[in-house]
Amino acid sequence: MSVAVLPSLGTDTPPPRAHRYTREQYARLGAAGFFTEKRFELIRGEIIDMGKEGPRHFAAFVLALKVIEAAFGPGYVARPAGPIALDDSEPQPDVSIVRGTPRDFTSAHPATVLFALEIAETSLTYDLTTKAELYATAGIPEYWVLDLEGRVLHVFRDPQPNAALGVTTYHSKTTHAATETVTPLGASAVKIGDLLP
Repeated sequence: MSVAVLPSLGTDTPPPRAHRYTREQYARLGAAGFFTEKRFELIRGEIIDMGKEGPRHFAAFVLALKVIEAAFGPGYVARPAGPIALDDSEPQPDVSIVRGTPRDFTSAHPATVLFALEIAETSLTYDLTTKAELYATAGIPEYWVLDLEGRVLHVFRDPQPNAALGVTTYHSKTTHAATETVTPLGASAVKIGDLLP
């Protein structure tokens, strides 16, 4: 049996670290064509590779966009994978709802969102933790995660500061089966099965 011996890095070698980006730097990278092959998002100053969408994810996206848009109705815009302008982040939830019309957002991405939905095929843990905390901190009143593997919907509501953890989290989290119906805040009821491919 042979053992590979790695060279000593010494104590003066700094550990690897992530480079932090502002939203403006992230936008310039996008304009320069850095993000053409995959989906990337700026999350807390770091550029995150969100991977490619598979056919099932895309089918769920098309279904969810239509169902959520119909539930909110006139006076609201259902944004398909549209960026949200937060302090050090620019997430792109699969579906988000904002007040107004598409023409209201021709010069800047919205910072105030009423509803966000992420479709989780391979990103469930990330969507239930990192994204949930990010959206709660942004004050988004309602956040849904559609779990394609488990065929359930996770509903987060009521963002509040959590002094014990030093972060903002959703006070309410419920999980619903495909046979159930959920009513988004300020909208009409949605059959969860209608969101699933």
